[in-house]
Amino acid sequence: MSATIAIIGDGAMGTLCAKILSGKGCQVRLWSAFPAQAAELAALRENRRFLPGVPIPEALEVTTDAERAFADAELAVSAVPTQFVRGVWAGLAGQVPRDLPVCSVTKGIENGTLLRPTQVLADVLTGSPSGDWPMAALSGPSIAHEVARELPATVVAASEDEALARRVQQLFTTRYFRVYTNTDVLGVEAAGASKNVVAIAAGILDGIRAGDNAKAALLTRGLVEITRLGQALGGRRETFAGLAGLGDLVTTCVSPHGRNRLLGEAIGRGKTLRQAQAATVSVVEGVATTVSVLALAVRHGVEMPITQAVHAVLFEGRSPQDAIDRLMSRRPKGENDPAS
Repeated sequence: MSATIAIIGDGAMGTLCAKILSGKGCQVRLWSAFPAQAAELAALRENRRFLPGVPIPEALEVTTDAERAFADAELAVSAVPTQFVRGVWAGLAGQVPRDLPVCSVTKGIENGTLLRPTQVLADVLTGSPSGDWPMAALSGPSIAHEVARELPATVVAASEDEALARRVQQLFTTRYFRVYTNTDVLGVEAAGASKNVVAIAAGILDGIRAGDNAKAALLTRGLVEITRLGQALGGRRETFAGLAGLGDLVTTCVSPHGRNRLLGEAIGRGKTLRQAQAATVSVVEGVATTVSVLALAVRHGVEMPITQAVHAVLFEGRSPQDAIDRLMSRRPKGENDPAS
């Protein structure tokens, strides 16, 4: 398959996307904001910081030159952590060809603006979060270390432009990476962001050894919260029962490699948030996303007790055990009550 792709971001997901697309015969240019990291990637043909042990294809070009990255590109992949998307793309905007399709693989909500990644991209490139620019989101259960080993994974490519969703599907589908399409971009991005908050809670339960029953309850009620907020924002209910919702939630809450779960586990074992963050080289998206998701819940009048509990533990000094006790002692309700 011949296509020229610009990948913005040198983390685990950006490197994984580069591997997949290079393996499909695409001409891939991986852009890094850090000259030293770019030089190491080019010389060692391995991302030892974020995806160690995974060879980078020789055909992959690593660059810090934005003009070179976007030259003749047919698609750009944004693999920048949510809270850095605006700054990075603002610096690149002058080099981005008009109407170049952009596929975001980022999962989060921008603090302050409460915008989803594709909305931030549209805001930077057009001056409005709802600006007219071809956008897609690729999301679902896709732990980078597993996919890089070519273990089977299945995700969803979402775009309001069905032709673009199919194009992303075509580019990324391999024998080990299956891609479905979806037109509910809002739902897919909302699910991908909010599941990280629940994953932190899952890690906290693991850290205090709360047991499997507690984990099952958390995933079940967490999905209720995610769906409740997603629908209030305008997403479709079925999206949250799909790959970007339930699928990604399960993976990120049980995987030993999930950064959000690992951070939560460290906190459950007595680490402070700062200590837990210092222990990982990657950005843990769920920390900042917790702030944004709770703000969205307040804005839309959506009850999200698990999200509130995670926020209290991360930012308000509440102990994990106290947070659990408060959740367990909430007023009894029917399982399907609107605000249960």
